[in-house]
Amino acid sequence: MKNYQFLDPFQFKKNLVLKNKIVMSPMTTMASFYNGMITQDELEYYAARAGGPGMIITAVANVSEEGKGFEGELSVANDEMLPGLKQLATTIKKDGAKGILQIFHAGRKSNSKILRGTQPVSASPIAAIYPKDSEVPHELSETEIKKIILDFGQATKRAILAGFDGIELHGANTYLLQQFYSENSNQRSDSWGGSREKRMKFALEVLKEVNQTVEKYARPDFLIGYRISPEEIETPGIRLEDSLEFAKQIKGEIDYLHLSIGSYKRTSLNDSTNKVPILKQFAEKLNGEIPLIGVGSVELPHDAEDVLNSGADLVAIGRELLREPKWVEKVMADDEKSIRTSISPLDMNELKIPSVMQTYLNTAFNSVMHFTTDKTLVENYQNQVAPMEGFEKKI
Repeated sequence: MKNYQFLDPFQFKKNLVLKNKIVMSPMTTMASFYNGMITQDELEYYAARAGGPGMIITAVANVSEEGKGFEGELSVANDEMLPGLKQLATTIKKDGAKGILQIFHAGRKSNSKILRGTQPVSASPIAAIYPKDSEVPHELSETEIKKIILDFGQATKRAILAGFDGIELHGANTYLLQQFYSENSNQRSDSWGGSREKRMKFALEVLKEVNQTVEKYARPDFLIGYRISPEEIETPGIRLEDSLEFAKQIKGEIDYLHLSIGSYKRTSLNDSTNKVPILKQFAEKLNGEIPLIGVGSVELPHDAEDVLNSGADLVAIGRELLREPKWVEKVMADDEKSIRTSISPLDMNELKIPSVMQTYLNTAFNSVMHFTTDKTLVENYQNQVAPMEGFEKKI
């Protein structure tokens, strides 16, 4: 076995120890029940991938029913979800991986059909540019904002009770936490909008609530992570400078920062003169004060090593763990030649990919999966957004 640094253990400042530096990215399964309860298909999907990574981050779970973003979404919105969430945490942790529950509120990235007749909500009554049929959301009142902040706290408490090792706030991919920070979706004139400092307030209040919950109910090593999209491609919108400043402001409130980009080699999409990879810029801004998770088109061991050499502390792998559930085990067994970097649609049942997720991968994600039946040019997403980032594919 080669001496890869990503196979070394990693210890957080809170003393939680990972058996290696590989993280399974949060990936949408669309396989939960209609009410957000976990299904057996999902448990089998996670079980097939639980043996290798040091940490597994779940598909996102909504913190409140009106925060649901799509059908088949996991929920942590009420205590009825606890038995299933306990099963999920146990499944993920069965071979020594640490389990992180990703939580969110979709905000305007939902619609009245998914919400069973209820209008989606956001910072301001402005429809998203993508998808084209996005609905105008209801502008959240002060009371409603504070209720959602409390919902994040209650969701964190349920994650603790279910046996997870941490939570990750999904502040990326244009969901509600990002919507409040973006000039595109937040054009309020009260204390929750206007200046960059005021647009940051919602995320900071959510972090405050979550930290208080963790301090009250969790073990000392329970983690709080935050996922961030470095840029938006709309105008006005979040630019790289905004996100770097955001990271600087929240790093004292979190235990790690997780980027959301389609390629770890990505440079700025908005500033063609900025040739420094985004990953390196965030690493410099954090300056080793908290761990940084790099991600994006990591397929082979040299990619994972490159992510760490670029300044990240941990390496997240997503699509490649769909194609190759035993990725870490094969590297450890010096069996790299057998690692699959493409996937046959005929093998997805064998790979324990839920049937509804297979449909999703064959349609919305077809261009990023490296299907053996796909004869088109494979995109590397170094200079464009990937479908999972919440924007139009091409820019």
